[in-house]
Amino acid sequence: MSDIVVVDTSVLISALIGEQGPSREVLRHCLRGTYNPLISNALFLEYEDVSSRKQILDLCPLNNHEINELLNAFYSVCDWVAIYYLWRPNIKDEGDNFLIELALAGNATFIITNNISDLNNAELKFPGLRIITPEQMLRGE
Repeated sequence: MSDIVVVDTSVLISALIGEQGPSREVLRHCLRGTYNPLISNALFLEYEDVSSRKQILDLCPLNNHEINELLNAFYSVCDWVAIYYLWRPNIKDEGDNFLIELALAGNATFIITNNISDLNNAELKFPGLRIITPEQMLRGE
């Protein structure tokens, strides 16, 4: 059975701009079915917004068409989750609350992020949900 995960935008963007590395490997695992990624409307919109920014495109070794193909392939393996209840865990960056809400609504075990400190400082704690880096996920921690 695949691990149910939420892939933070920081991991997606690192995978786009880096030709190698743990973030790209996390995406490979999602595409192969090793991980079962979740997505919501809010996360989809954030992926689309950030991946199309000029400063990201300038750093990315892929052209626009290749980026769109990769994103479409990733979306095709994601389970779309509707969020009906807002937990408001009150993390430092209120704009990231939706990641925890998505993880809870979709019964995810992991949020994979490069910004652990931002998400681990939530006022509400959820013992069944782990917030880890791509490196930790790949090592099976």
